[in-house]
Amino acid sequence: MSYHKKLSEKFHTKESLKTLLNQWNSENKELVFTNGCFDILHRGHVEYLCHARDLGDKLILGLNTDASVKRLGKSPERPINSENTRAIILAALECVDAIILFDEDTPLELIDFVQPDILVKGSDYKAEDIVGYDIVKAKGGKVMTIQLVDGFSTTKLIEKMKS
Repeated sequence: MSYHKKLSEKFHTKESLKTLLNQWNSENKELVFTNGCFDILHRGHVEYLCHARDLGDKLILGLNTDASVKRLGKSPERPINSENTRAIILAALECVDAIILFDEDTPLELIDFVQPDILVKGSDYKAEDIVGYDIVKAKGGKVMTIQLVDGFSTTKLIEKMKS
C-alpha cells in the first residue's frame, strides 16, 4: 500500500469515523481523544501527540477547521497552514490513528460523538476545565493533561520568524 493511501485512510467524516469507532469498540480498544489547531507542527506537538497515543490503543485527533481557528482569535494571519495541509502533516505521524475536522468553537459535540475512554489536553489546562470533561467522566473515562515541552509554541515560532 502506498504511503499516500495510508495518509488518506486517516481522514474521516462522522460517518466513516462511526464505522471505525464501532470496529475499535468491538475490539475493546482504548480510545484517546485530543484536539487542536496544530498550525505549524513543532517538537512540542509531536511529543504531545506521541505521549497521548501511549495512553491508549488508538488516538483520534479533532482538528480545528480554518474558520474555527480564525474564530479563536489567535491572530489575523492564523492559521498559517490550511486545514488540509495541517491534516496531511498530522496524518504522517504514526501515533495519530484518525483525524476529523470540526468547525464548532469547541470540540464538545465531537467528544460526545466519539465517547473516548481518555480525553487529553496540554498541562496549560486543568483537567476539570477541559471541554468534554463531564462527558468522559460520566462514562467512567479519564481526563488527563500532558506536560508541555518548554520553549515550543506556534505563536513563539511565528514571532521568531518575524524578528
